[in-house]
Amino acid sequence: MPKIDDMAVNAIRFLAVDAVEKAKSGHPGLPMGGAPMAYTLWTRFLKHNPDSPHWIDRDRFVLSAGHGSMLLYALLHLSGYDLSLGEIKNFRQWGSKTPGHPEYGHTPGVETTTGPLGQGFANAVGMAIAERRLAAEFNRPGFPLIDHYTYTYAGDGCMMEGITSEAASLAGHLKLGKLICLYDDNRITIDGATDITFSEDTGKRFEAYGWQVLKVAEGNRVELIEEAISEARQELNRPTLIIVRTAIGYGAPNKQGLPDVHGAPLGEEEVALAKKNLGWPLEPVFHVPPEIYEYFSSLRKVWQAKKEEWDALLKDYSIEYPELADRWQDWFSGRIPSELFSDRRLRDFGDKAVATRSASGSIMQVLAEYLPNLFGGSADLNASTKTYLKGMGDFQADNPAGSNVHFGVREHAMGAILSGIALHGGLRPFGSTFLVFFDYMKPAVRLAAMMGLPVTYIFTHDSIAVGEDGPTHQPVEHLTNLRSIPNLHVLRPADGMETAFSWLHILQRNSGPSVLVLSRQKLPLLTQTGEGVLKGGYIASRENAKPLSLILVAGGSELDLALQTQKILQEKGFSVRVVSMVCRELFHEQEESYRLEVLPGDIPRLIVEASLYQCPDGLIRTQDKVIGVNSFGASAPGKVVMEKRGISTDAVLSEAESMLSLQ
Repeated sequence: MPKIDDMAVNAIRFLAVDAVEKAKSGHPGLPMGGAPMAYTLWTRFLKHNPDSPHWIDRDRFVLSAGHGSMLLYALLHLSGYDLSLGEIKNFRQWGSKTPGHPEYGHTPGVETTTGPLGQGFANAVGMAIAERRLAAEFNRPGFPLIDHYTYTYAGDGCMMEGITSEAASLAGHLKLGKLICLYDDNRITIDGATDITFSEDTGKRFEAYGWQVLKVAEGNRVELIEEAISEARQELNRPTLIIVRTAIGYGAPNKQGLPDVHGAPLGEEEVALAKKNLGWPLEPVFHVPPEIYEYFSSLRKVWQAKKEEWDALLKDYSIEYPELADRWQDWFSGRIPSELFSDRRLRDFGDKAVATRSASGSIMQVLAEYLPNLFGGSADLNASTKTYLKGMGDFQADNPAGSNVHFGVREHAMGAILSGIALHGGLRPFGSTFLVFFDYMKPAVRLAAMMGLPVTYIFTHDSIAVGEDGPTHQPVEHLTNLRSIPNLHVLRPADGMETAFSWLHILQRNSGPSVLVLSRQKLPLLTQTGEGVLKGGYIASRENAKPLSLILVAGGSELDLALQTQKILQEKGFSVRVVSMVCRELFHEQEESYRLEVLPGDIPRLIVEASLYQCPDGLIRTQDKVIGVNSFGASAPGKVVMEKRGISTDAVLSEAESMLSLQ
């Protein structure tokens, strides 16, 4: 390869090697083997601008094999992002911008948080979906405002993970031609050569998914990699997998191609041998020749010129298509029309009992009128989750302007794809399934919470009241599991009114994902519910004039049980308050004065919830009691299952009277 390419590739390799060595931890093998392909992409093809890292029409680069983070950090540093050599030297240390795995929002230029293998691949599919949908919405002849590629770098581990198969299958079905995956085929995992577990023909698998598959036999040949990426970019009807044969730890004479080089420093002796082997100076450590910085500086001018061309295009577009330009601003700003909050349809559910899943479905139709960038779907459960947006069309290869995404029975991929859509910007993503199937997608939900993404998860069939389908479909531990995830708001409304206000909170929340937990069974419309939902918890029914002696805390379908119990107890002369606790996380974000007003510290509490209650959330103290579910459900009518598992008015009344008798 040309001298400048050879020097730049080695600079990337040894920035990674030196950083891992200094930190005494990390993964040098991937950067050493994969530097040529990543360098080729970044210098020959990637459309980006270090001075405007959030430019909407930039190409996205996702390092799905996040353990190779130093490969990305080296490229970001050399390209001129706000990532100094000092930060490279501080790799994996407290407070640095170079954590062990890439973290979105922490390091400039990092598009998504990766590390759990396959998540980044699925995120990239979401980004490519968003690009396709937004291009259909905004592009006009001569004005390709949205016209970029999504690249992901994946390894053997990513290819083994099930989430990659799910996401790749959907990407092929949707014909996402501007999605390109560079597959670092080094055939090594932590436990040894991949042939001990992974003997399939990955290329044929992807061809079956509907992908174009290209192969580069020599991963150090920049010109061959360049040819393959060029060919991939010409295929717009199929995503492309480029299988690049590499050698993990390339250049380290005693460790190249061995599992040892995957996740541990080379060691002082091997570093010296590797540098000698590749003609790199032993000193200084973290050496970058001046001509490499000069080369990347010249590239930076090219990148800046592309951004300036696009800025001019956007300016002309605003003149030619002012209405579309206004819509562009609305979609990318996240603004919510003020008229939405006063629309009576959000509060009109008639006078009959209604399942909160059905109430949510009606609400979503109204939301879509005000927020046409609402975009998402279900894991093959629209008929049950009520999440289909009527009149908005299906997002398909032949109809990229549709807003309903059919994810298929692919919960894990759906979760990560939603994150990719949110990361891209411009759309409000949502996805739905049954609450019990949250198990399949927890890793994606956890990462969305970590990144603070405004993703909405709609989980229906919320408790053992699901009934006849039996314990396999009846969630028990799932609310506790969800609430254990930091920065995730879990909302479980009790009726249509609470569902509406839950949606209003979700739409205004931009700092993290939200979960809407909805009932399958019909629930009565309660006269006590209202906008207190916007504070997470509120007094649904106050005590009588006597001194308060007990607080019933409930949410979802159990709120009605609490209200019935209160009525009986107050007829018996007790003073009892009912608090609707829709979202504990939101409630705990309120001022202490408000929390104490709702839940005075000296009054016993009886908490009622049809789930396994084990998550410490500050609501329960030693003097308090819980009525919950401590075993799996059973197959029977929902009301019967609830009663048999102790979730009934009689059970609540009995426990409440027991607590009152002790006072």
